[in-house]
Amino acid sequence: MSFDRNANFHVMSRVNAYLVEDSAVITENLIAALGELADVNVIGNTASESEAKTWLQNIDSDWQLAIVDIFLREGSGLEVLAACRNRKQKQKMVVLSNYATPEIRTHCLNLGADAVFDKSTEIDGLIEFCLSLHAMSA
Repeated sequence: MSFDRNANFHVMSRVNAYLVEDSAVITENLIAALGELADVNVIGNTASESEAKTWLQNIDSDWQLAIVDIFLREGSGLEVLAACRNRKQKQKMVVLSNYATPEIRTHCLNLGADAVFDKSTEIDGLIEFCLSLHAMSA
């Protein structure tokens, strides 16, 4: 019996993500967790609405996922969502916030978020979402 090494073997490509978060500790922990648990490569980050909008709207930016907090050091993640409504179909945006109330979730989804996760209770959901992006890009 012979064995084909390449049969049913698919190498997952890393998901390139941009992180919009004002806490340096959360940024550092998220970068490590996403890289280890979901094979996500954080290719940039900022704590500023204006920097996020500039970076994410650059047509040369090669990102598949933006993870956005609502409250930033400068500006609001809600404005980042609104500014990126017309992004490429392959580019997904999620909100990761301590304020993921039902009203905020609805508002974020109406602004174009693909999903909303609570920082304190739904990190596993974020990881699962990231893993689902690998399946979509395969």
